[in-house]
Order: sequence, then C-alpha cells, then structure tokens
Amino acid sequence: MAARNLLISCGLAAAGVLAAGMGLLGMRNASKTAPGGTNDPPPSSREPEPSAAERTRHASAVVPHGEEDAGLARLRHEMVETQIRARGIEDENVLRAMQRVRRHEFVSSQLAFSAYDDCPQRITHGQTISQPYIVAFMTELARVDSRSKVLDVGTGSGYQAAILGEICARVYSMEIIQELADEATRLLARLGYDHVQVRCGDGYRGWPEEAPFDAIIVAAAPDHIPPSLIEQLAAGGRLIIPVGDYAQDLWVIEKQGDGKVKRWKVAPVAFVPMTGEARRHGSP
Repeated sequence: MAARNLLISCGLAAAGVLAAGMGLLGMRNASKTAPGGTNDPPPSSREPEPSAAERTRHASAVVPHGEEDAGLARLRHEMVETQIRARGIEDENVLRAMQRVRRHEFVSSQLAFSAYDDCPQRITHGQTISQPYIVAFMTELARVDSRSKVLDVGTGSGYQAAILGEICARVYSMEIIQELADEATRLLARLGYDHVQVRCGDGYRGWPEEAPFDAIIVAAAPDHIPPSLIEQLAAGGRLIIPVGDYAQDLWVIEKQGDGKVKRWKVAPVAFVPMTGEARRHGSP
C-alpha cells in the first residue's frame, strides 16, 4: 500500500472542546477497505499559497449567507481537487457532494474565505466542524448511495448532514446542544435539505425509532463502541466512529447479512470526546 501523508483534524459540536488545533500529521496506511483489501491513493498535495493581495481581501471580506462569491467557488473547487481527490477519495458521489455543498454557509460570514482551508473551522457556541478531508473520508467509508438511510451523530452546524443529504435518500442527524440543533435545522431547511431531519439528543443511544440505518457516522470519540449503534445498523450497514481517549483510532464496524459483525481500524485520528451518556458508561 502506498504511504500517504494526511492531516486528520476533527471538530464536533457535541463536546465543549475546541478541536481546531487537534490533528495527526504523517498518518500512513489508512485503509478504506476491509482487511485484505487494497487501496493505493496518490500522495497528498498542498494548494498554492494565496497572494498577499488575496489574503488581505479575504481577511476583510464578509460574505452574506445565501450569496456565492466567485472566489469562494474557486476555493471550493481547489479544496476538492487538492485536499480530497489528490488524497485518494474516489467515490464520485462524495466528490460531487463536496463540490456542491457551500461549506462557507456553515461558518460565520466573517470566516467565509477560511471555510475551505485544510483544517477544522470554528462555528457557534465555541464548537467546530471537521476538516474537509475527514468529512469526505468518513463519508466514503460509509459506502452510501441514493437509496441510503443514514444517521449522523454530532450535527454541529450541519455540514456533514448536508454532504450526506446530497447523496442519500434520508438523513437523521443528532446534536446534543439544543441551540446548535435549532440553528442547523433552520440552515438546512433554508438550503433545501427537506429530507434531512435534525433533533436534539444524546447520540450514544442513536435514533431507535428510525432504525435500521444503512450507515451511521459519528463525529465524537467515546472510549468504546456504543452497542446501541451497532444494533441499529441494517444488514450490510457500516458504522464509522472514532474510538479512544488520548490515542484514538477511526473504526469501521460492518454488520453482515447473518448478523455477525466485522470491525477494523483504518486510521489514527484526533476527535473531541463524546459527551453525555458515553462519559457515564465508560468502557464496558
């Protein structure tokens, strides 16, 4: 397997920790396939530094929500090509979704020109949304398509839910902070994601009324895999979840047709911890 250098930095609204500085540089051998599979993406590339004039203009620019600046469209295209496609993401549904969703809508207007940087971004209530690459990586691992019904744990401002909404038939998204859940609901509705439903709740227990799910993506790290999330997977479904305390790994849990479960690690990551019930249970 070809080595690749990746920065995986992840933020989540479900814990009161700012994760913008968290990350692991130099991760290698992050397999997107089950054990025994192969994956040989090209090495990562860095986008060219903006000119001094661009940096000055971007630093002072405020882009009203709902409007698309030509410069933002260019930055989004560069994000997809240099941060995502060049690092080995091949699923065209994922690439199209990352190209279509205006990431700057999910941060404050003052940060619009930073939204496409290769790092997490601050949102409201002292929280963050994940680095673009990790959003694409986890979405590709989930193997979703236009028929999929998925659960997104950790809505934040709604960016991951919007990416899934571009691909999937139904998206159910859970956020533990009431204000963020309300804001994401309004934003996703304004952007036309009528098939994305957000509710405030503790994602540790999932959303049993709507189970089973074809995929579950979790954007906070418990110290163990919640059994309820495995139970809510459909046959053939995948749970994508970071697990661990200080040292964390991204896991894929796949439920087989006979109900048996396969699980494997794909990458070292740095996510904020899962709060709520996950903290009370601890490792079983």
